[in-house]
Amino acid sequence: MVIEKAHRQNKITIAVIGGSECCAEEAALAEQVGREIARCGATLVCGGLGGIMAAACRGANSEGGMTIGILPGKEPSAANKDVKLPIATGLGHARNFMVVQASQVVIAISGEYGTLSEIAIALKLQIPVIGLNTWSLMKRGKMDNSIILADDAADAVAKAIKHASKAKKEEKDER
Repeated sequence: MVIEKAHRQNKITIAVIGGSECCAEEAALAEQVGREIARCGATLVCGGLGGIMAAACRGANSEGGMTIGILPGKEPSAANKDVKLPIATGLGHARNFMVVQASQVVIAISGEYGTLSEIAIALKLQIPVIGLNTWSLMKRGKMDNSIILADDAADAVAKAIKHASKAKKEEKDER
């Protein structure tokens, strides 16, 4: 319901995806992404657990941003401490679809196979994916440039806002 309310208010929701474990460098990058998202007034949605998710939420929370964690289990208390709105699904990895579907754009930071599944879901749904030190894709032996590469956190969020705003405008024009 909160996601629908933000959507109706024409707010941008950005999914931040990445591994539940990460090194200090990746955590710092994710935290900066979270700060930038909050500064832009966008809502951050993620899987709500540790690693990249916790770091991004910490960054957004430090700037007073809204954070939503879509959790794999049934316990809202499993969310990291910087998730303001935990959504317990009981869906396990299937919740990855909800994380992506709840956003207009995805920022992928590093990540493992769960992150790769979220990237695939986003691309299948034609939701733009911005990449920071994440997966690269090949199709039929050639590089697939579906993931929009970013140089740093500020560049990633600027590209995310641009693509999300474009999607919102197209959606509005369709009405």
